[in-house]
This record gives sequence, C-alpha cells and structure tokens, in this order.
Amino acid sequence: MATQTAYSSKAPSRAELDALPGVTVVEFGTDWCGYCQGAQASIAKALQPHADVRHLKIEDGPGRPLGRSFKVKLWPTLVFMRDGAEIARVVRPSGAAEIAEALTSV
Repeated sequence: MATQTAYSSKAPSRAELDALPGVTVVEFGTDWCGYCQGAQASIAKALQPHADVRHLKIEDGPGRPLGRSFKVKLWPTLVFMRDGAEIARVVRPSGAAEIAEALTSV
C-alpha cells in the first residue's frame, strides 16, 4: 500500500482500528513537526518492500482521542499492529533499520 504524504486529520476510532485484519502501521505525528518530516525517508524506505502492510498517517495533538488511547507522547510514533493488537512500537526512529526490525516482529 502506498504511503500517504500528509497526516490525516480524520482518524478512525480505536474500535475500528482494533478490528482491522492483518498488519497495520499507525504513524502518529503532524505535518509541521520537524522530527516527523526528518523521519519520512526512513519510514518510506523501510515500508517500501512491504506493499501488503497498511500504513495510516494520523495527525496527533491535544484532544485527539486515538493518540491518547495509545499514550503517544513524542512524534513520530509508529505503532505496529497485527489483527488489532499492538506488537511493536518505534518512537522517533533513527533510521530505516529500526523500523524494518519492528516490521519483522509483526
């Protein structure tokens, strides 16, 4: 699945996310976050060989319930899920290898 370029301001509910089958990577951040912008090349590189992985980029911030339900504190935070259960998490990835390693666990 192709990576979206912008973070979506429309987030699924936690129940909808938990009901998704297969592997999903939920990326929390904002378009104006420097850390998020800096991580995009590494995220794209790590996800490129995994076309079957669903990648959701969700805008996070105060009052956004989905990010709060995952206890997101820093951006970008990538939550790796299989069939609705969190399997791994990477916060402020330092490179594609760190993300690729998390993908091996899902």
